[in-house]
Amino acid sequence: MNWAAFSTAVPGLAKTAEERFGAHRHHVLATLRKDGSPRTSGIEVRFLGGELWLGMMPGSVKALDLRRDPRFTLQANPGAGTDMGGGDVRVGGRAYEVEDGGARAAYVEEVEPPQPFHLFRTELTEVVRTYVEDDTYLVTQVWRPGEPLRTLRRA
Repeated sequence: MNWAAFSTAVPGLAKTAEERFGAHRHHVLATLRKDGSPRTSGIEVRFLGGELWLGMMPGSVKALDLRRDPRFTLQANPGAGTDMGGGDVRVGGRAYEVEDGGARAAYVEEVEPPQPFHLFRTELTEVVRTYVEDDTYLVTQVWRPGEPLRTLRRA
């Protein structure tokens, strides 16, 4: 499921997630190394044309990881200090490289990235938001394709 379909299914969570990712330029991407161990890397993301895009420098290890195994987790930058206004947002899924075509051309026109670069389109398998409500409850919202949004509260 792409970002547009997620936004239609759960518009409030999608809006909050976009705001969290929009609050800062750099975020953290987790990929899988060849041996299956995790690798974290900094990344910039874009929401364009109903998609969540991951752009990367040519030959970067995170791009090579995704070419080999498309599974990823993307963590929104929480910002400085302890104020996480809007909560913590994490997106999981699979990323597939887009090497040519209209989607890549539209991305290049909009973003004007340095050339050459890798561009990955994402398919979502999970979106999670965690935040504190009323200084009392730890609230976790979990969305997966084909399932309703689940909200869990702990005191």
